[in-house]
Amino acid sequence: MLATRIRSAGRAHWLAFFAALLACWALLFYMAIPPELRALESDFGASITDLLCNTQLGASGWLAAFAMWTLMSAAMMVPTALPAFATYEDIGHTTSTDFGRLVLGYLTAWIGFSALAAALQVALFSAGLISALGQSMSVPLTMGLLIGAGAYQFTPLKEACLSRCRAPLTFFMQHWNEGAYRNGLRLGLDCIGCCWALMLLAFVGGTMNLIFMGLAMVLMTLEKLPQIGAPLTRPVGAILILTGLLLPFF
Repeated sequence: MLATRIRSAGRAHWLAFFAALLACWALLFYMAIPPELRALESDFGASITDLLCNTQLGASGWLAAFAMWTLMSAAMMVPTALPAFATYEDIGHTTSTDFGRLVLGYLTAWIGFSALAAALQVALFSAGLISALGQSMSVPLTMGLLIGAGAYQFTPLKEACLSRCRAPLTFFMQHWNEGAYRNGLRLGLDCIGCCWALMLLAFVGGTMNLIFMGLAMVLMTLEKLPQIGAPLTRPVGAILILTGLLLPFF
């Protein structure tokens, strides 16, 4: 089974998949470079990525924030869906599948989330609640994000979405006749249902904080693994709630 998975990973669509994922992380890394270091580029000519790679995304308007959130969602959330994508690939050994349309459907859901998150970022920046780097400057806002994300870990909706993400074979069998794109869209919506509150913690750590992105990606990936995720979800919620409640005393 492992040998089959390794051979499958060398197929063109998987190579393109991982190349695109690596490109997302590379661009996020470049966007996170401090402005004073990027300014050195002026010695060698203007960069065409100046507009996109502006770390003051809150001050740059919705479009720049949307581009950042789309990249961040792709870089952070696509790896969490790898078990589901691999399961879909396994099904393809016995029937026809369309891997590209599945991934496209999944990304469509997260692009929609990114549009809303970008609008929220611009609104919070305009209200003076977050910095231009997307980090909360308000103790009540930080508390609300932490406690809200922690409380969501205990909700039936979170559990229902996680249960579907943890059983991708059952998920695909239930919705197989809907086609690859709609299966990907459904998978993406379930993924958003699992992770939207944790993703909004970017406003606590900073939307261009690569350390936050990496840690959150690992956490959300582990949550979706049946053996590891089940005992992890509620303790994470308790820690977030406790951190939010204690924040005014720090």
